[in-house]
Amino acid sequence: MKSLSDDLKNHIKQEVTSLSSCWKIIRTDGVVFRFTDHDQDLTVDGEIYVATDGYNRSALKGSSGTDIDEMELAGFLQSDALSEEDLKAGVFDYAEILFFLVNWQAPDEGSIPLRKGWIGQVNWSDGFFQAELRGLTNALKRQIGAVYTPECQADLGDGRCKINLAARTFDDEIVSVVNERVFTLKHYAGPDADLAGGVLSFASGRNAGRSLEIDSWYAADKKLSLFLEAPFLPTAGDQVKISHGCDKRYVTCRDRFQNLINFRGFPHVPGTDALMERANG
Repeated sequence: MKSLSDDLKNHIKQEVTSLSSCWKIIRTDGVVFRFTDHDQDLTVDGEIYVATDGYNRSALKGSSGTDIDEMELAGFLQSDALSEEDLKAGVFDYAEILFFLVNWQAPDEGSIPLRKGWIGQVNWSDGFFQAELRGLTNALKRQIGAVYTPECQADLGDGRCKINLAARTFDDEIVSVVNERVFTLKHYAGPDADLAGGVLSFASGRNAGRSLEIDSWYAADKKLSLFLEAPFLPTAGDQVKISHGCDKRYVTCRDRFQNLINFRGFPHVPGTDALMERANG
């Protein structure tokens, strides 16, 4: 139940109201932004909410049951705080959002809390952004618990795998760039299978601080490919860290890493084909 001040209760009972929406963004790095759809800046609880032109909010959707409650925020990138480069770099990923209404004529009357959630998928194009706001019930979508799979469920070097990943992590430098996914390295010359499924972390350049999964590595020409594009086009001279990957197969754990004691898969569990087989006779 929402607790509102008496003044605010009386205001919303009127035939005509002067309500404006406000939203507060708290990024994972602690940076905070405040915006309002009013035509002037508002001060609420001593904090300034900046008037933002060209932003719209979708209708709120929710239920008293366990349905997923979501909404969207959309608008034009007219604020210095919301730059396309930051959205592309992912600095707003998983940021917390508080969304509420206030009487812009009397902000000290209090607020009407509408939603608390976290930013999900963000899209942008030609100066226009669209951000998904995921509510608290979004956690109900998540799979909890383990499943039986032939492949290992641990990640190389984590607490269950126990491989010393630091010994399999190397500093390197980008020599030439094909695109945001493909480029060549200067030093590393290990076998092709070593880096597939590993991680590349940018230590300098516009992508500094970002880590992406490696798709493939070809030692002959030192060409590395990522699963997903880097936020920004890398440049020659960018410093990176690369770490080995694992395809999570039983034979790989046995022959390449000699780590079967920590294998977290079930390679001998019958699959669908075995379940569909008919008994002889």
